[in-house]
Amino acid sequence: MEIAVHQENELPKAVEALLAFAQNKKKFALTGDLGAGKTTFVQAFCRHFNVREKVTSPTYSLVNEYTFLEENGQEQLIHHLDLYRLETLEEAQEIGIEEYLYDEYYCLIEWPGLIAGLLPENVVHVKI
Repeated sequence: MEIAVHQENELPKAVEALLAFAQNKKKFALTGDLGAGKTTFVQAFCRHFNVREKVTSPTYSLVNEYTFLEENGQEQLIHHLDLYRLETLEEAQEIGIEEYLYDEYYCLIEWPGLIAGLLPENVVHVKI
């Protein structure tokens, strides 16, 4: 599936289309050049779910966590990971990468190349 986005204001429709394509899948591996718009995409993704926190790049924190309420009032999470600064698989394991990959919450991973072998089979690959 390919979704063409030419302007930032087209991102909400792109997120909706991606979620429809993904069905119930909640893990997304985001690839693209530095500055391509991966974090901007995550911001649009979080807006779709009415996340109230400010969505920023986790380049230095490695992981940001955002909350939103489902229609039934149950709190859900979105994990936003940026693995750009990691150099080894061991570093990824030290931050608990497998917990994020296999829990029931949404997880959007920027620069997933280092952990390619750990990604779940049903991960949705998104090239930006």
